[in-house]
Amino acid sequence: MRDHRARGAVGTAVALTLALAGAAAQAEVPFAFATTPGKLPKDVIPLLYDAHLVPDIAADTFRGRQRVEIEVLQPTRRIVLNAANLDIERAVLSGRGMPERVLTPILDKEQETLAFELGAPLAPGRYTLALNFSGQINREGRGLFQVGYKAGGASKKLIATTMEPSDARRMLPTWDEPAFRARFKLTVDVPGSFKAYSNTPVEKQEKLAGGLQRISFASTPKMPSYLVVLVAGEMERVAARQDGVEIGIVTTAGKLGSTAFPLQATKDLLRYYNNYFGVPYPLAKLDQIAIPGGFNGAMENWGGIVYNESTLLYDPKRSPEDVKKLTFEVNAHEVAHQWFGNLVTMAWWDNLWLNEGFASWMAAKATEHFHPEWRPYLDGIAEREGVLNLDARKTTHPIQTRIDNEEQAAGAFDAITYVKGQGFLRMLEAYVGEDHFRKGIRAYMAKHQYSNTTTADLWAAIEKASGKPVSKLAADWTTQPGYPLISVRQACEDGKRKVTLSQEQFRLDEPAPENRLWNVPLQVGTVNGKAWYTLLAGRDTTVVQGSCEGTLVVDPHSVGFFRIQYDRASFDALARDAARLPDPTRLKLLTDTWSLVTAGRMPLDAYMSLVAKYGNEPRLAVWTSILSNLGSLDNLARGEPEQALIRQFVLRFLAPRFAALGWEPKAGESAEDRQLRALLAASLARSGDERAIDEARRRFARFQADPDSISPEMLDFVVNTVGRYADGATYAALGKQAAAAATDEERNRFGGAMTLVRDPALAADALRMAISPEMPANLSSVIVAGVGREHPDQAWAFAVANRDTLLKSTDAVGRNRALASVVAGSSDARHADMMEQYVGQNFGPDALVEARRVGNGIRVRAAQKARLLPQVRAALQAAQQ
Repeated sequence: MRDHRARGAVGTAVALTLALAGAAAQAEVPFAFATTPGKLPKDVIPLLYDAHLVPDIAADTFRGRQRVEIEVLQPTRRIVLNAANLDIERAVLSGRGMPERVLTPILDKEQETLAFELGAPLAPGRYTLALNFSGQINREGRGLFQVGYKAGGASKKLIATTMEPSDARRMLPTWDEPAFRARFKLTVDVPGSFKAYSNTPVEKQEKLAGGLQRISFASTPKMPSYLVVLVAGEMERVAARQDGVEIGIVTTAGKLGSTAFPLQATKDLLRYYNNYFGVPYPLAKLDQIAIPGGFNGAMENWGGIVYNESTLLYDPKRSPEDVKKLTFEVNAHEVAHQWFGNLVTMAWWDNLWLNEGFASWMAAKATEHFHPEWRPYLDGIAEREGVLNLDARKTTHPIQTRIDNEEQAAGAFDAITYVKGQGFLRMLEAYVGEDHFRKGIRAYMAKHQYSNTTTADLWAAIEKASGKPVSKLAADWTTQPGYPLISVRQACEDGKRKVTLSQEQFRLDEPAPENRLWNVPLQVGTVNGKAWYTLLAGRDTTVVQGSCEGTLVVDPHSVGFFRIQYDRASFDALARDAARLPDPTRLKLLTDTWSLVTAGRMPLDAYMSLVAKYGNEPRLAVWTSILSNLGSLDNLARGEPEQALIRQFVLRFLAPRFAALGWEPKAGESAEDRQLRALLAASLARSGDERAIDEARRRFARFQADPDSISPEMLDFVVNTVGRYADGATYAALGKQAAAAATDEERNRFGGAMTLVRDPALAADALRMAISPEMPANLSSVIVAGVGREHPDQAWAFAVANRDTLLKSTDAVGRNRALASVVAGSSDARHADMMEQYVGQNFGPDALVEARRVGNGIRVRAAQKARLLPQVRAALQAAQQ
């Protein structure tokens, strides 16, 4: 799934002999099938699933039969596998010269298992388990699901799959845990007008009676069940070849004009990854399949990646640059999974980050390689802020966390797994060196291909390649929650700079009682000068520089997953030159200062005075960070007199930079400036600037008559602004645009704008839209949560009243978050209490874990509101001096 950013650190690292403190938790052992966690016994394993499916597209049901070649590893009286929402009509066991035995299925709906009691022990050896079954084609993105859409004004339907983490069992009876790798050979009967796609190429195609056809696919390599894919519908495909592999971009009809960019990107990525990993992509083809709804994001099925079309397709005439960036980054993430996750798979869901964190890190490298003009590394620093804030609360969890059941596995797909996992890898790669890191990754891939691993296997490979004790270093960061605050003090003694570095766990809510320590690799140097590594292996350490000249900086390239707090003199020295600092240093100074302010470790005027020095800032990512933080302050002040003061500051602060850009694009200006114009215009409108609001309304009026009258970069500014300030007529016009949208990108744009509306009566219309039968299932909870950002009480009442309808449209990953997300943006502790009480009374313990995380975030913001609003007036005055 998603997301990314990275680049090799610049600077000179000296070899260090590391006196590492003891790891905070026991390191993992290498992968062993017999000791891997999971519900299923390890005495029977699947070797090959030969499955035949017959979907009834109109009735949303399917029939299936499969023959599973199994191997019994040790005598057993029982065969246990997974099945969910399947009816088992017949089961027969055969093999080893024994007569066929008809078995009685025992389905456990709660455990999602299918068992067969055998009576006498079954001897070790190979057998065949034949099953006939039937099931449901779901509306929500779980297992085999259906997607209704429009093409040329006609209503159409396709079927697709999403199996991760544990929904393959909804389409096939399977050993549905990642360590049970097997080959899959699928056959499907579909209408003659359909095309079908799976992990492997079509092996055979034949016509059937009744206008049907039978499509058989070649056998897959050994792989976990969650990577099985089947998509069938009236699809089109454009193809090319790269390194002997056929690459296809698959869409519904009429969208091939949006496939050129993802096709070229996939070719580039396949070539880049083949070279980086040293193990070539092993399948005959790689299809990138875009479907119009059904689920959000993308799923990395081996050889047949499925995307919500808005995360793959790019229309150069109508899509803004940020859509181009998004599609490349998601593409890069999913293609990286063909190695990290597919070729080599985590043993169990507690190591999900071996899939997701690594795919995010790898995608960041690829994006930096192919599109340095986007400055993705700066975007990554800004994006990392969100997870740093999550990880600084008592409700966080380690990167590697215990998983006991399927519901917990679904909950593990979060920002800690993806973004903190990526951030730690970025820091580790910078410390051991890019060449050594890559050498370790190549050795890991070569040794473990077509198998499973734990983190111990990976650390062993990188440690051997680098000669550094990676396992001990990594244990601190992957098995402990949170991260350190690095305090920096300096003194000049006898012409030499003495730098004292100390650490403590950083928290936004309350002090941590555990007194955790980390082995922290730190670069210490001077601005625009050299930097050297030291290791903070205990509470504190001291570094001596040969001169006091230059401005001290720690972590100048912002590769560290930690906060830095300088002593006042060191901070002031950096702040004086803020506008001239290198991009990563300039951004990190801002982000750390804001976080220290929100934690009560610095006054608000320190941040506001620093921001005032960034008025001519050229970088989009830095502006995004500033406006995000000022927006957070604005939200804390909602309904309070301080909000007007904050908005006045924003308008004055943005005016000169926006005036320099102007409303119209200039010949030869960069894509970054075009995006910055839209970002600043949106912030002006959000802060109540009447000219910006009127400009958006005028442009929207023109757009309705001539869609080409607005540049792609300004579309979101226009649509979101008129949505926020909409009257009834404008709201109806947005609804009309959403209904007529030809792509998910367009529908999401106009529908998303409708959730921003300030008018409660119109917000009620948006909420009703969320549960309309015509609304794609994947958008229902998204719409309600979107309305909740502006109208939390109204959206919460609606979500509670329509709970069952919303949950029926929610996939496994989103189920425990659906209700909590409705009030997630609030800063009113009353909402936290209300939500946690309701979830505790109506859902299971795993949902309550998520509810408490959201509730904690609300209470953190409530405390920040009480702390920061009294400082606003003085802080704004200081910033204007």
